[in-house]
Amino acid sequence: MLSPKVRVGLFVTCLVDLIRPSVGFAAVKLLQDAGCAVDVPDMQTCCGQPAYNSGDRKDTIAIARNVIAAFKGFDYVVVPSGSCAGMIKLHYPGLFAEHSAERAAAVELAERTYELVSFLVDVMKVDSVRADYEGTVTYHDSCSGLRELGIRDQPRALLNQVRGLSINELNDSEVCCGFGGTFCVKYPDISNKMVEKKIINVVNSGADTLLAGDLGCLMNMAGKLKRTGSRIKVRHVAEILAGDISEPPIAEAK
Repeated sequence: MLSPKVRVGLFVTCLVDLIRPSVGFAAVKLLQDAGCAVDVPDMQTCCGQPAYNSGDRKDTIAIARNVIAAFKGFDYVVVPSGSCAGMIKLHYPGLFAEHSAERAAAVELAERTYELVSFLVDVMKVDSVRADYEGTVTYHDSCSGLRELGIRDQPRALLNQVRGLSINELNDSEVCCGFGGTFCVKYPDISNKMVEKKIINVVNSGADTLLAGDLGCLMNMAGKLKRTGSRIKVRHVAEILAGDISEPPIAEAK
């Protein structure tokens, strides 16, 4: 008798939904290949991070309540973004009163929530992928994924299984690209200087493709690369791991 599949609720994220749906489809393929049954709840909305970072606690709590309800009953909640996963996993519980039923529900959701690639490697024990990519890539470790969730080795482990792909490590890969959600809006001059330094390192890596696990970081770096005339391609790591490169690189997408 076959064991029941792991039931995963995919938290798509706002940017993936509105800007880069191919990342969501790649995530579904990777999860299904790992043996998961995947659902995308219609009730889901933003994770609430923009409101949270802006000090809007009232709306953040309302959003969190909706997300908690939308993903009730799944074995796991998987997110193709370290920042959104970090919001749910680390910051939701603190929104609610200690010892309350809502705090307990937020903690329970947090315990089931994972970033996509860390879920594949750490939970589902995926150690290979069926993908090809002829090129040299470099990888940017986004702040939330690295610092809040400890994601560093997992994407590299799977990328090393992609046929034809080689990795050139990025100097200062762990340094912020300057996006930071609302940070780039509040402090545009500082943000611009940060991404300028990041792009110099990307170019100096000698890679033809830049990867990361957060679409916000990728859009920020892709925009800067395009404005400087660089031909370096920019993609979400899920697209490469799923073998789905039918969409143009991020800076070229219409």
